[in-house]
Amino acid sequence: MPWNPDIYNKFKDIRFKPFFDLSELIASEATMKAVDLGCGTGEQTAILSDKFPQATFLGIDASPEMLSMSRKLEHEHLKFENSSVEKFLETTGSLDLIFSNAALQWLDGHQLLFPHLISKLSSGGQLAVQMPYQPENVLNKLLSELAAEEPYRSYLDGWNRASSVLSIDDYAQILFHSGLEELDLSLRIYPIIAAEAEVLYDFISGSALIPYIERLDEDKRPVFIEAFKTRIKQHFSRFPAIYPFKRILLYGRKS
Repeated sequence: MPWNPDIYNKFKDIRFKPFFDLSELIASEATMKAVDLGCGTGEQTAILSDKFPQATFLGIDASPEMLSMSRKLEHEHLKFENSSVEKFLETTGSLDLIFSNAALQWLDGHQLLFPHLISKLSSGGQLAVQMPYQPENVLNKLLSELAAEEPYRSYLDGWNRASSVLSIDDYAQILFHSGLEELDLSLRIYPIIAAEAEVLYDFISGSALIPYIERLDEDKRPVFIEAFKTRIKQHFSRFPAIYPFKRILLYGRKS
């Protein structure tokens, strides 16, 4: 089940607000060599390019489906590349800005990943990252709990995705001890008002649900999906419902 930009963008307004909040933390410089890790459709990278016209931006994403919409956005100072974050970090030189909005939660080993990212920053370079705070988000919890129960555990061959996202205290320590200054870290709530359970299902189906569906046999997928929808309805017993979706925003500048 590849990433689907149409499903993902059904909640474009909700997904863009933390992006704009994160972009406001970035200081404009005379010149900037910048990368957007996990750029998706490239729309947000294009907005950054317009906001910082003196910068050269490269958008990186591992999904060709998501990147299919990005080519029309390219210009002299904005390019896109189909690559994993890991592969890009192996080959890139120093950068003045590493930006990532709602992408790094897909990568494991943040205790090592973030120092590696910071090592790629030039002196005075900036790191700006936003991630859903999966350990405390209800839909992620419901999904993980369902996958751990039978018969779904067997359907998934025992696989379940433990969130790699750390606490904000952990990130403060990592960023500080990796040499970042002017730190700005926050945990923010971006409420989703859902008229019905299907809205909440649609929201998570465009992101966190994907790796579960990919691992299920074709005939087991509708069974798992229906069970998950039932869990959502049971938890959010009253509609319209508010889903207080939590996100971590991280910013710092290399000394």
